[in-house]
This record gives sequence, C-alpha cells and structure tokens, in this order.
Amino acid sequence: MNGNVVIVEAARTPVGRFRGGLREVRADHLGALLLQALVGRAGLAAEQVQDVVFGCVTQVGEQCGNIARTSLLGAGWPDTIPGMTVDRKCGSSEAALHVAVASIAAGLNDVVIAGGAESMSRVPMGGNRDVHGEPFGWRLRARYELTSQGEAAERLCDLWGFDREMLDDYAMESHRRAAAACDAGHFRRETVSVPLAEWAEPGVDGVRQPVVRDETIRRDTTRERLASLKTSFRPEGGRVTAGNASQISDGAAAVLLMSESRARQLGLRARARIRAVATVGSDPVLMLTGPVAATRQVLARAGLGLDDIDLFEVNEAFAPVPLLWMKEFGVGHDRLNVNGGAIALGHPLGASGARILTTLLHEMERRGARRGLQAICCAGGLGTATLIERLD
Repeated sequence: MNGNVVIVEAARTPVGRFRGGLREVRADHLGALLLQALVGRAGLAAEQVQDVVFGCVTQVGEQCGNIARTSLLGAGWPDTIPGMTVDRKCGSSEAALHVAVASIAAGLNDVVIAGGAESMSRVPMGGNRDVHGEPFGWRLRARYELTSQGEAAERLCDLWGFDREMLDDYAMESHRRAAAACDAGHFRRETVSVPLAEWAEPGVDGVRQPVVRDETIRRDTTRERLASLKTSFRPEGGRVTAGNASQISDGAAAVLLMSESRARQLGLRARARIRAVATVGSDPVLMLTGPVAATRQVLARAGLGLDDIDLFEVNEAFAPVPLLWMKEFGVGHDRLNVNGGAIALGHPLGASGARILTTLLHEMERRGARRGLQAICCAGGLGTATLIERLD
C-alpha cells in the first residue's frame, strides 16, 4: 500500500434488537448521528471531510437514496461533500472502508469517513427482492446449485464435522463474552448513545429514553434453552438455529480515515494504520468460506503470519463460520472474537464491517495489542479482510 492510511476515530451506535429500541430511527439518521459524533470527537470541522462512503445491503425504501449522502445531509453537513453507498452484502461497510483506503492511498483524498448503516426493523432483509424480483438468472442457476446462506451453513457442518452441540456451545460463549465485556464497560468508549427524542421519527408515542447499550445480548440464555430451539433450515438432521446464528438487528458504525501526513498537519492522533486489505471470491454454493481465503490473502499482502496477530475477529454470521476458521488456521478461541460477536451483538448487515473494526480497535487499545485482523463472509461467495496496526 502506497502511503500510510490511518484511523483517527471509530464509533458505533448500540446495536438494537429486531423491532427494539431503535425501531423508530431511520438508518440514515443513525448514520447522521455517527457522522456528527466522529467529527466532534476528533475536533474536526465537517467541511474538512472530503468524502463519505457507506455500506448498506437492502437498498430499498428508506435505504434506497444513497445512504451515505442522505446521512451527511441529514447531519447538517455542507452539500459540497459527496457520498457513495456500496453493497458487498455482509462485508459492505468493510468494502466501504477499502474504497476509502484506496482513495486516500492513491492521493485522491486526505480525509474520508467510511462506515455503514442498516435498519432491519424498518427495511426487512430481502425487501429488495420484493421490489426488484429474483436476483439469480437462469444462466447463473445453470452453473451453480444456489442455496440459502442457512443451507450453506449446514453444509459447512457436513464438511467440517460440526454437530449441534458444538454450535450451541459456541453461541453460549458468544453471549457470555459479550455480557462480560458490556458489564465491564469495555464497549462504553466506542458507543455513541442514540437520544430517541431527537432522532426517532416524529409522531411516535411513548417515553423516549436514549438507547445507550447493546440490546441483543442474552444474559439469561442457557444451554437447555438453546437446545430446545427448532432448526431453521433443515427440519430433519439440521444443526443451525436462530440461537446459533447472527441476530437480525439495527445499527450503524463509522471510521474516520486520513492520510498520516494530513492527520499530523491537523494535530490529530493517528490511533492505528491500515496495514493491508483484501477481498476474495469463493464458492457461491458454500458461500461462507470466504474468510479463510481472505485471511490468507491479507496476511500475505502484509508480509505477516498468524503468530504476528494479537486479536482476530471473524463475523459470526453462523457459528460454523468462526468454527471452521479456527479449525483451518489452528488459532485458539482466546484470540478470536474475545468480546463476543454477531450471535450476541447482532448483525445489522451494512454496518457490521465497521462495527467489528470499531470494537477490534478499542479492544486492542485496552489490551495494548499491536495488530488485529478481521474477516467477514458475504452472500454469494465473497470474503473481506482488513489488518490494522496500532501506532502508539
């Protein structure tokens, strides 16, 4: 990568459970709130931001109007600032980060905000299919046996030998870790509260208490409760359930990126640099194996090995995804998703990449860790990865 691209600020909203506390807040309003928070924390004037790149998956209805642009205008920013919204499915906001990094590394911009927002309560997952129709044409179907992501997760279990007990054990640990991190205050610095009185849609009755922390963590879940859930994709012999898969949820996250020279010129502390990024294609039938190839590629680009990385984040779209990643690389759970993942913290599709990066950066700072790597599987057979390195 030519030139250092650095992270100056990173923040996220609390993740709202499906039809929970954030149900009356549009996704672009969550984005606007975060944009204001990022420049406020950095002490930066909004007009110094040269571009905003957001990820969003279900770009229909409230989310169809280029959510990066509608967010920055909703934040009251100058209309001279452009915005672009990208869709790489679950890796959308990580892809937005990659676009921003490339823009800065190429010398096109010096200050860019990358992130994403998704309200799965207000804009249902798959709602774009209802409007635009079947996404897979006959030529594609002639080449591949296209399945659902849930069936793909079941096939990972078939191939890697994961049983229901292993998946439920993993899910239980995700909730335990997330609850412990939340109760210890580890998420406090990275989270921007959402004052509903200011940001919810008008005309909503009821008390408007701010949403201040993640709503998705199930502190009261038990192994018995997880074991009682019906399988979601295979009625007979299935292993994947709503309890060991990521949660439908609402949220936004964003990262303030700069060239290292510009951050220095503005007197701002560069907290980490982007060491390498990667995006890969993978088998569109299994579709969830992309994080393995993306991890290999991003490590190769950085000239590093697994032992050089202190913390890993692999998106918990379904429990088999991090389980197979650990099995392939021989990395222990003590370095992976140490504060839980999407099973406990939710997966607001277009926001998850930036949410994971925000959590990873703050945990690295808390531990004094040097390097962190994140990877995400994406629908259709894709994988994204980002490797960051702390500078202080």
